[in-house]
Amino acid sequence: MEPSSVSKSSLFGQLGWLDLVVVAGIIGTLVWYFKRKGKKEEAPVIKTIKTSPAAGTAAAGGANKGLIGKLKASGKSVVVFYGSQTGTAEEFASRLAKEATRYGLKAMAVDPEDTELDEISKLSTEIENCLAIFCMATYGEGDPTDNAQEFYDWLQNGDEQLNGLNYAVFGLGNKTYEHYNAMGKYVDKRMEQLGGNRIYEAGVGDDDGNIEDDFISWKEGLWAKVCEVFNVEASAEEFGLRQFKFISHEDVDRSKVFKGEIGKLGSFDLQKPPYGMKNPYLAPVRVNRELHRGGDRSCMHIEIDISQSKLRYESGDHVVVYPINDSESVHKIGELLGQDLDVAFSLVNVDEQASKKNPFPCPTTFRVALSHYLDITSQPRSHVLKELIPYAADAKDKEFLERITANTPEGKKLYSQWVNESCRNIVTILEDLPSVKPALDHLCELLPKLQPRFYSISSSPKVHPERIHITAVLVDYTTQTGRKAKGVATSWLKAKLPIAVDDPQLHPRVPVYVRHSQFRLPTQVQTPVILIGPGTGLAPFRGFIQERHWHRQQGKPVGKTMLFFGCRRETEDFLYQEELKQYEEDGTLTMHVAFSRDRSEKVYVTHLLERKAADVWQILNDGKGHIYVCGDAKSMARDVHSILEKVCQQHGGLSSDEAVKFIKKLEETKRYSADVWS
Repeated sequence: MEPSSVSKSSLFGQLGWLDLVVVAGIIGTLVWYFKRKGKKEEAPVIKTIKTSPAAGTAAAGGANKGLIGKLKASGKSVVVFYGSQTGTAEEFASRLAKEATRYGLKAMAVDPEDTELDEISKLSTEIENCLAIFCMATYGEGDPTDNAQEFYDWLQNGDEQLNGLNYAVFGLGNKTYEHYNAMGKYVDKRMEQLGGNRIYEAGVGDDDGNIEDDFISWKEGLWAKVCEVFNVEASAEEFGLRQFKFISHEDVDRSKVFKGEIGKLGSFDLQKPPYGMKNPYLAPVRVNRELHRGGDRSCMHIEIDISQSKLRYESGDHVVVYPINDSESVHKIGELLGQDLDVAFSLVNVDEQASKKNPFPCPTTFRVALSHYLDITSQPRSHVLKELIPYAADAKDKEFLERITANTPEGKKLYSQWVNESCRNIVTILEDLPSVKPALDHLCELLPKLQPRFYSISSSPKVHPERIHITAVLVDYTTQTGRKAKGVATSWLKAKLPIAVDDPQLHPRVPVYVRHSQFRLPTQVQTPVILIGPGTGLAPFRGFIQERHWHRQQGKPVGKTMLFFGCRRETEDFLYQEELKQYEEDGTLTMHVAFSRDRSEKVYVTHLLERKAADVWQILNDGKGHIYVCGDAKSMARDVHSILEKVCQQHGGLSSDEAVKFIKKLEETKRYSADVWS
């Protein structure tokens, strides 16, 4: 049976008033829902608030973290990039950025390692009247510095267009090296190729001469051109503006104060790998013995323990050591300036957009800053002395500083004589000009950073996998003023004497990391090699010889190893004499040693190289051998290069041009390598 139907009136008749209200509410809701579903939702209205660049930075948070964002937020139009290994290029970049204010321009010094490199190609379109200045040092054999490696790769591999970006380049190099200022010259050329607009000729600074004079002369011409191109004028006032503001911390928690750490606070107390430039390993010194057997000089053989570090090295690499300044010199500065050195403080960049917030790790104390972070033993540049003029209470001291810092031939000569030739550092300058009492925080801002020292590792990991050997001559001499001068690193290392306990925790420690190099033995051990290294130039070759000997012990056929070594006297400074003679006796090594002071006629390694010219040619030409040079770049390395060209002519029958090309090819194919210093 079908169900009976119910009429509408009968249904409502059965419902009460409350029921009717509920039903009406349900129906109304359904009607609203279906109407809304068929209609597009309106976008909410959001108010846009216009802000100034500074307010925009605060509101946006991380929006302006990029280079262009920082430039816009701070109203800057000049960017000074630097590629720096020893700190000089960074110092020059900071000085240029500071001087820009004299011309009504705002500038920022920038580490390219901290930059999204693609932003460089947008500078000319995003920043009005933008100028990019590059202070680029050349490291090693024509290589970029560590912090400029990515920038160099970007220039090489990229096809970015710079859209007429105004630029200028100052290169820092050393004429004693073959690839003089290679990085600066490359950047200048490549920027033009990518569409940049060179506003002023590239400058080249020679560290073997007077790089400060080179820089001053170049920047004077640069600023004159900047005035012309950007229609600005120099202010008559000096631009002695502080880059960092001083903040004293009276009640700071001392556990929050840096004690010499390079990067992370507390990293020396709690060591964690990986170890590197910003996180060095505190390596125990296990051996520190004298190598010289007589005379008034000292050469140290040092062994540091890396067994607990996970550090790895190859023969030819460098170990980088972070030294500490002599405590007496540090104390003397505090005494001369009447300053409590244990005051905790910070130096904070006055430019909130600057990528470099502090000149060194902060907060710290004056004692730590002067001990670990600042160079107090080298000769200060003239711009540092110029900043000291307002602090001279005595008119004579003030007049003398004005004369010595004047950018005139007379001023430069006086500076050279009184500072450079007399080896005056900031301590002795303050001693000799007693009325000059700079604020110590300002002095800390002015002094260059204390740089780590690079030593060629004198061991092979095949033989000594858990230790790194260092061979270093102690720097100790008397200056023209009668004062004793000591090398920062070598005098500090000299005092690191291990105790007679086989517990690494009780041994003195030094902060180190390993910097890998291209100074490598041939991959084929049967390839013959020629090693030329007088004095401590022997260091990397000791590692090479150890490695070749190790391969022979493994039963491998090892090519000829010919060593040219030189020292003053056989009985005094013949480094590792017994060890080398043992290698010679067992057939690992052929050795030729020059003693420059044992005879009336001085004999050097270059003389022995000429005498063995026929053997040298045979190894290089017929044996397809490799040749390595380590030591002084200024004379020895140049002389070796000239002798090799003569060898090619005399024993290879090559013309002068052909000999040059032959040597050039050896270099290009990595068969002629040099690890030299000036």
